Amino acid sequence: MTSVKEFRVDEPATADSLGRGRFVFTDAYSVFDWGQMPDAIPRKGASLCAMGAFNFELLEDEGIPTHYRGVADPGRDVDAGEEGETGIVPLADATAPPTEMAIDLTQVPDLPYEDPEAGYDYDAFHAAGGENYLVPLEVVFRNRVPVGSSLRRRADPADFGLDADPDIDADEWPDGPVDLPEPVVEFSTKYEQQDRYLTRAEADQIAGRADIDALESLARDVNRVVTERAEAAGFVHEDGKIECLYTDGELRVADVVGTFDENRFSYGGRGISKEVVRQWYKANDPAWVEAVTEAKTAVADRDIDDWRELCERDPEPLPQAVVDAVSELYAAGTNAYTDREWFDVPDIEAALDTVDGL
Repeated sequence: MTSVKEFRVDEPATADSLGRGRFVFTDAYSVFDWGQMPDAIPRKGASLCAMGAFNFELLEDEGIPTHYRGVADPGRDVDAGEEGETGIVPLADATAPPTEMAIDLTQVPDLPYEDPEAGYDYDAFHAAGGENYLVPLEVVFRNRVPVGSSLRRRADPADFGLDADPDIDADEWPDGPVDLPEPVVEFSTKYEQQDRYLTRAEADQIAGRADIDALESLARDVNRVVTERAEAAGFVHEDGKIECLYTDGELRVADVVGTFDENRFSYGGRGISKEVVRQWYKANDPAWVEAVTEAKTAVADRDIDDWRELCERDPEPLPQAVVDAVSELYAAGTNAYTDREWFDVPDIEAALDTVDGL
């Protein structure tokens, strides 16, 4: 199980072939790489499943290969499917908000951790994965640099030609969001206890048999499709990521694509993603946020890679008003993005007003 969705295997992957399984989306959430947080956010799982399926089907329509096979219709007889595909349908045929997504499975080998000096053993990972594995990278694309983006800590505006704008300093980010002249693609680790951004050479080595240029091209294609859909629905698509599987020389988009957990969107200048919860914790539980930062720093000098063992505090639960507001935001956003009233909630403008009032 991941921190926010369960993983079910119907037919395991092998060295020679993909398997079959399902994601079961829960109402759990994670921020700051903590894993499952104290609260559940009602309707979040169904929101992400519907939005992810919607985007996968857009990608398939564009000829972009993915691991997606359909969703389990909650209102359909479980014996209605064929060849073991119990009730799996295209999203448009689902009679209620789905929480299960059918997917092709690839191998996910263990990634051994040696010690702080040697780090992670990617050679062992790829030896086990062979020609059929989940690429141990996240490929990040950015169209805008919003408040809260890690890019503000790692680069200056001049690195992207933004200093050509007389209103932007070469080495100081403006207070508000900044549109990039062209989308930026970066690579970060997937299975290490702390995500870290990589040079292109590092990413190429970690990718194994998967071609780094092909990964970037795939990410740009996904970014284009999601950005176009977002614009059509009244959103601005700010940034996001993909994960990919490699099978017999082919790359396919894996995990989930274009949701409010994987990507950042804004609507009418207001952000809509789990960044809302991150910012709540920064403002209302700063001691925990600081403890997380300290633990992540401290683990670099230890022979363990799990920084959570060193964290001296646990996060506080969210107030019920915050849980309710974020729940409505996910649901209303999904309604608007998919152009279907999956959930009986106020419209997205009203949901954003409620969040602003917290």
